[in-house]
Amino acid sequence: MDVKNMLAVAAAGALVSGCAATAAETETATVSTSSASKSASKIAFPSTYKAYPSEKTVITGVTIFDGEGQRIDNGVVIMSAGKILSVGGPETAVPTDSIVIDGTGKFVTPGIIDVHSHLGDYPTPSVAAHSDGNEATSPVTPEVWAEHSVWPQDPGFSRALANGGITALQILPGSANLFGGRAVTLKNVPARTVQAMKFPNAPYGMKMACGENPKRVYGNRNRKPATRMGSLALTRQTWVNAQDYRKKRKGAKPPKRNLAMDTLAGVLDGDILVHNHCYRADELNQIIDMSKEFGYKVTAFHHAVESYKIADILAKEGICSAIWADWWGFKMEAYDAIPENAALLQQAGACVIIHSDDENQIQRLNQEASKALADGRAMGIEISDAQAIQWITYNPAKAMGIADQTGSLKPGKMADLVLWNDNPLSVYARPEKVWIDGAMLFDANDPARRPVSDFELGQPGEGDVK
Repeated sequence: MDVKNMLAVAAAGALVSGCAATAAETETATVSTSSASKSASKIAFPSTYKAYPSEKTVITGVTIFDGEGQRIDNGVVIMSAGKILSVGGPETAVPTDSIVIDGTGKFVTPGIIDVHSHLGDYPTPSVAAHSDGNEATSPVTPEVWAEHSVWPQDPGFSRALANGGITALQILPGSANLFGGRAVTLKNVPARTVQAMKFPNAPYGMKMACGENPKRVYGNRNRKPATRMGSLALTRQTWVNAQDYRKKRKGAKPPKRNLAMDTLAGVLDGDILVHNHCYRADELNQIIDMSKEFGYKVTAFHHAVESYKIADILAKEGICSAIWADWWGFKMEAYDAIPENAALLQQAGACVIIHSDDENQIQRLNQEASKALADGRAMGIEISDAQAIQWITYNPAKAMGIADQTGSLKPGKMADLVLWNDNPLSVYARPEKVWIDGAMLFDANDPARRPVSDFELGQPGEGDVK
């Protein structure tokens, strides 16, 4: 099959407008009788995601970074029925009934994953009417869900796909509150509803925060927390209340349902993963101590600019650090940030993630990983390109609880991958093609294969790729 025919996926044309009816929305989610016994918190707003149509596709002669630290030169990747069928070297047999793409001189990685995004909750254009990421009306708001603010028409989603190769991302509430609410993991596909973007079977996250943000927001209102000690006291008391609710819920006379406590009980049950905004090393350690006091685990510290100071502790505890490459000095708790943070964590055997927290930086996570890698090498820490790719693929997938489904190029996993026109750690590299569940959703060589949201239609810069 020639290249022109290869680009004509069964759903050709469906991607031109992000609000056309998608494969993800051909059925409406319903609650079956068999699931009636489950708690309402587990069946509310279920995913209706369905993959776009795909074709068996083979990429040959390509350099492969598999997402788990391995590199294969002159490799072969085979996708079929939306899954990775095979990944191997030049000896890999190429099926005759497939589309074949010559990857000579190019690179393949798993789809890039951002563990910390606010797309949809703080969409473009950034106006007050769109500011839906922080429920800054109380320091404790675990009852709110980020997905209920997500606007699927945010042009940021398609920019992240086309410029950054982003195939999955976690949308978090903001960090004004000690308990910010539930986070949601999305597949980065065009859809009319957030439920049609929800990553199937992904666990919920919960956003927590410590440090300057909560004490500034509420201290300025002359209410708790105005200090770090006030923050810890209020957080601990909230966990005490959650433990009591959880105990009573399992008793003979369950308490009246409480949405906030449902989320916190889900954390204590191990069903909801904790993502904690925190900067200073001393506070990271205090949060770890508190988590042990109440019997939950921190999955990842976000921003964590001083993680390098306690890298050994984070490695021992199995806690990821979701960090920037070099953001520094924009507030006091960011003062001691160093660009070698990622490399020092890697050297200590800790989990490293490069995240965005920004609508523009999400389009360049590959370059951010490259900067962190270069800074580590400059101080003599040997880290391979393949290991650095892990920071933006497998490790975020692990922290989001979806590494069994995506994040690396392994047979049986979702065919979420990016074909780059150069080494993705080069400043000159750009995504050439992006597949999600084996469906080609972006092709730099085909203007029709560039998702455009309804909001952008007819406006200057419609569908720009920069």
